[in-house]
Amino acid sequence: MYTDIVDLREFYESALGQMARRMIRRRIRCIWPDLRGQIVLGIGYTTPYLRPFIGEADRVVSVMPATQGVTFWPPEGPGMVALGDEADLPFGDNTIDRVLLVHGLEGTEQLRPMMREIWRVLAGGGRVLTVVPNRRGLWARADWTPFGHGFPYSASQLKQVLRDTMFVPERTGHALFMPPLRSRFLLKTAPAWEEVGGRWCKAFAGVTMIEASKQIFAGVSSRRVAPQPTKRRLIVPMPGGAAPAARQATDAETTPSYPRT
Repeated sequence: MYTDIVDLREFYESALGQMARRMIRRRIRCIWPDLRGQIVLGIGYTTPYLRPFIGEADRVVSVMPATQGVTFWPPEGPGMVALGDEADLPFGDNTIDRVLLVHGLEGTEQLRPMMREIWRVLAGGGRVLTVVPNRRGLWARADWTPFGHGFPYSASQLKQVLRDTMFVPERTGHALFMPPLRSRFLLKTAPAWEEVGGRWCKAFAGVTMIEASKQIFAGVSSRRVAPQPTKRRLIVPMPGGAAPAARQATDAETTPSYPRT
């Protein structure tokens, strides 16, 4: 079950949430230092982490699951967020270069269909970066934060999920070593916690993140089913609290070379 959009927004507006955003964003930036010319897709609640890529990446867009809810973003410009089904993404095959998955994997009830859709839309050289609560960390037990909800993962469990859905784990990162407390003193010392934890206590980080590449199989049959146009319903949030606007997104899909499981 996804955390409600209102609770997510309130958390990231708090001092603790802002600290978590800075620490996780810094680690994401270490893994993805340069996304010039890339198309970046966020799935889940990724808007706190996508802002550094605006103006750098060729295009940035976010899809928020229907059971979570959606909010307009960014507030100062054209909307880059849509409400959709994580198991039926409104993008063509091989069209996305980078996928950032935050507050998504631990809350979805459609894990395998969602990962298949990510596999489908990723380009051949694309990467997916998953950020999940660490099973051994204190943040997975802090139910006053969104990291304390859903199903937490250890690094080995997350790698197995990626392998089972045809991704190849490439790099592992960790963040949020500070206890999930609202103490002003602890919040000020968060960078020191990150420095020490990143060196000596990686197993007890608050979140685990793994970058994975799309696994491509050879020897797939060349027979194709004739492409059929499909229609997907997108709900696009409007600025100023206006009612969401619905539109039909149509694209001609070819059958992806995704082996049956």
